[in-house]
Amino acid sequence: MNGAAIPPEIAAWFDARGWRVRRHQAEMLETSDAGRHALLVADTGAGKTLGGFLPTLAAFTPSRLDGAAPPEGLHTLYVSPLKALAHDVQRNLITPIEEMGLPIRVETRSGDTPSDRKKRQRSRPPHVLLTTPESLSLLLSYPDSDTLFAGLKRVVVDEVHAFATQKRGDLLALALTRLQAIAPDMERVALSATLADPTAYREWLAPWGEIDTVELVKGEDGAPAEVEILLPVEERVPWGGHAATWAIPQLYEYVKQSRTTLIFTNTRFLAEYIFQHLWDVNEDTLPIGIHHGSLGIEARRKVEGAMARGELRALVCTASLDLGVDWGDIDLVVQMGAPKGSSRLLQRIGRANHRLDQPSRALLVPGNRFEFLEAIAAKEAVDDGQRDGEDFRPGGLDVLAQHVMARACAGEFEEAAFLREVRSCLSYAWVDEDVWNRVLHFVATGGYALEAYDKFKRIVRDKQGVWRLTHPEHAARHRMNAGIIIDSEMLQVRFRNGRNLGKVEERFAASLSPGDTFSFSGMALEVEQIRDMELVVRAAKKSAAIPSYGGLRLPLTTHLADRVRAMLVDRAGWARFPDDVREWLEVQDWRSQLPGPDNLLVESFPHGQRHYTVYYTFVGWNANQSLGMLITKRMEELGLVPGGFVANDYSLAVWSLKPVTDPAPLLSPDILTHEFIDWVQDSHLLRRAFREVAVISGLVERQHPGKRKTGKQVTFSTDLIYDVLRKYEPDHVLIEAAWADAREKMTDIGRLGDLLDSAADRLLHVELDRVSPLAVPVMVMIGRESVPQGAVDEELLLEAESLAGAAMRTSDPEQLNGPG
Repeated sequence: MNGAAIPPEIAAWFDARGWRVRRHQAEMLETSDAGRHALLVADTGAGKTLGGFLPTLAAFTPSRLDGAAPPEGLHTLYVSPLKALAHDVQRNLITPIEEMGLPIRVETRSGDTPSDRKKRQRSRPPHVLLTTPESLSLLLSYPDSDTLFAGLKRVVVDEVHAFATQKRGDLLALALTRLQAIAPDMERVALSATLADPTAYREWLAPWGEIDTVELVKGEDGAPAEVEILLPVEERVPWGGHAATWAIPQLYEYVKQSRTTLIFTNTRFLAEYIFQHLWDVNEDTLPIGIHHGSLGIEARRKVEGAMARGELRALVCTASLDLGVDWGDIDLVVQMGAPKGSSRLLQRIGRANHRLDQPSRALLVPGNRFEFLEAIAAKEAVDDGQRDGEDFRPGGLDVLAQHVMARACAGEFEEAAFLREVRSCLSYAWVDEDVWNRVLHFVATGGYALEAYDKFKRIVRDKQGVWRLTHPEHAARHRMNAGIIIDSEMLQVRFRNGRNLGKVEERFAASLSPGDTFSFSGMALEVEQIRDMELVVRAAKKSAAIPSYGGLRLPLTTHLADRVRAMLVDRAGWARFPDDVREWLEVQDWRSQLPGPDNLLVESFPHGQRHYTVYYTFVGWNANQSLGMLITKRMEELGLVPGGFVANDYSLAVWSLKPVTDPAPLLSPDILTHEFIDWVQDSHLLRRAFREVAVISGLVERQHPGKRKTGKQVTFSTDLIYDVLRKYEPDHVLIEAAWADAREKMTDIGRLGDLLDSAADRLLHVELDRVSPLAVPVMVMIGRESVPQGAVDEELLLEAESLAGAAMRTSDPEQLNGPG
């Protein structure tokens, strides 16, 4: 392809800035001119967003219009996973539009958009609308959606890797099918910097079976990233802990030496925790901010604006700023703790410089020794250009039920035509007549066990197979409650004057009383009163607690886990490690064995009055938690009297009154057909999964006019319905959806199954007389697993050093039982 299609107005604008139209940007324009869909994979700073919008800008240039009036109505939809990204894109789009004098109106739409503006956007839409999957789904639920989207030319999905494999991706896939039905000539475009398997994403983006209609456009290569791993200057690499607070003094020096530093953490708790520690050493009172998803919109916008204007020296944040935010003044990105995946790390590194021809500079700060190895693995993966990511799975039935209801809210629909539409995307191509009828029956009546209750009768079918709402009020209730992101119930945190600071979880607020203090939004706050769904606070001189938030932990990717295992047995490669890390592995190698790609190491040893078994699985925290529950259940059956377990991403430690002499029966694949089903059904997991799918599907409504249910009320409602369905309709579509979530999301059954299937052939059991060096990081977690990461790091590290003394002692080798 060549650049002949570039309108002169756009070419002149690039020239005036000293830029050139990059090859992939020109290809995106030519692909659009040919009426084809496109997937653009290009490094951060390569101008992906501009490439995605170039055909839209070109459509409004005088040379392309050739005297005709500019297009009216909604021309281009831009869908992003983050509200912050949409606002950032709006800022960056306005510049070329204004400088070229193009007649294009650009607006954003999200949950933060005022209701009057939302209403006006439907009657007088902008040419370009920047939105999220949830807001798009809601737009499609209005009767005027056919009119609104009839002239739609393009949909641009940014950072597609961040949500396509999740339920938000399911919702967007269904929205794309609806839009294509309304506007058959609509072009689908997706953008990403970090795709391990572009073919799978082309298949997701395309109408089902039409992958050849999606052009894969590859961006020009950028400068390689410069990644450094921070190590203690005088101290040893910590044995345990995750917050990496040991690095705060050194980190502050980096902040002082840089123009702007973006500091990523993996949780909202750690963002507040690191910010507080960084502020404590901020002797120069440098402007340092904090940003995460639970802060109020005013606080987030204030920080985002300050960063855009270059007014901050550092910003501590979470995944809320992972994607695409273009702040060119950032010259250093810091990752506190392990990144958990090479693609996630590369995405975060790309926030620095944001220029294709300049290397992005990043600093990895490991919290402990295993995280140091993981940081090395991630750095080398980035250097090698290797990506990782989640696989696609069948679309969720709860999401499909929500989409069916949205379609009914927009107007009556014919069943057979709508089913063809639903099946036209990868996520739901698998849906057969039986599944479809069960979903429709659920939306129409709530299912067999609930159909006697009028409140669940939402849609009805006539004799011709046309479905419609049973009452118009169901549409308003749907729009009030629809959504995919199900956080724990939140309470607003605000000052008495009404200023909103953000949200904390109900369970955290329940632990507070008037007079208690806590840190939030970078401030010390004192509780004045708790009323309804509000926490009224005032400024305090000092603070104690930091809110922690529930939710699944970021999983260690299989790709990084494999790299770490290979690193452990690459003895020649240990020379590049710090002395204390190398000594740690050398003593482990001498006293026991090392877990590698070809073995599943299990160590057994006594400690205190108990017997411990440590399994080095490298399958991530979720899968290890599940394995711990299953192993302890089987140990009970075998009379080993288990006491409990703790887990991290790399290993699982289980203790009991009797020793495990043969771990093979505990790692048999049949544990997933016997103990797994019993455990999930009897535990909170299935109830928790059901609670989420009940809310997503619309069975249980959190929001009513003028009132919102508390978390306890929602839990009570869903638990009641769950018990009824388990007893009278165990094959209910939502029970099936809950099982799918419990298997995939909550227990990571896929990785666990792969581990157990190969366990018999790879098992290496070593019996020791005391704790091994490699076991120390997980052993020091005992008694601390329920405490937010970072909250007890100092105490934990002292305990780790004490336990490590026994593990690392190499005197009197005749007393060692392990192979040497």
